[in-house]
Amino acid sequence: MSWFENWFDSTYYHILYKNRDEKEAEIFIDNLIQHLQILKGSTLIDIACGKGRHATYFNSLGLDVIGLDLSPNSIAVATKNENATLQFAVHDMREVFQKNSFDIATNLFTSFGYFEKVEDEQKAINAMASNLKSEGILIIDFMNVKKVIKNLVPKEQKTIDNIVFNITRKVENGHIIKDIEIIEGDKKQYFQEKVKALTLTDYSEFITTAGLKIFNIFGNYKLENFNATFSDRLILICKKWI
Repeated sequence: MSWFENWFDSTYYHILYKNRDEKEAEIFIDNLIQHLQILKGSTLIDIACGKGRHATYFNSLGLDVIGLDLSPNSIAVATKNENATLQFAVHDMREVFQKNSFDIATNLFTSFGYFEKVEDEQKAINAMASNLKSEGILIIDFMNVKKVIKNLVPKEQKTIDNIVFNITRKVENGHIIKDIEIIEGDKKQYFQEKVKALTLTDYSEFITTAGLKIFNIFGNYKLENFNATFSDRLILICKKWI
């Protein structure tokens, strides 16, 4: 089992990250809707949707949304919010879900760069493109690796719900690695996050190969211009031309 299948489907993953900034996510989506002039009734596929927080908010704004994730536990939580225009499914992003079916595809909050093989990353982008209708839009929200590496905190301890998380971070062989020791009572467990330090150059190659073209690059959730040194995020807006 890969690290992401093991970690993302664990109870501890959801405990560690349970206090994510929902308002920030909503502001980001509001800005995307306004900037791209996304119409109500548009079809959207949210790829690697987790528990569905982005998908649910897109749906609340009038979009017809399907959220996909590899984690059965995450999808089990997400399905509690399902309705006639919001559905969720367990699915591997490397496989096409519904060819030529969606106006918009999203891959948000650094939900990429997990695979060992570059071919799998390309396969995932190819599948995202295949899910889109002609002239459909792909939105990718990834970390700005240069800033993350510069500001990496080597060691950190968090206590949440009486569970201790000892976290160490390092950069190794082109990956940003987070090792997580979890102490709950007399029980210890170990997990790892291992994300490729993908740059704009890497993404440009993936996206071009998939038959897409980048037409906007933003550096934060306010949709300000990307700066490789200072920006918090790498946000790519791409269009399918075929």
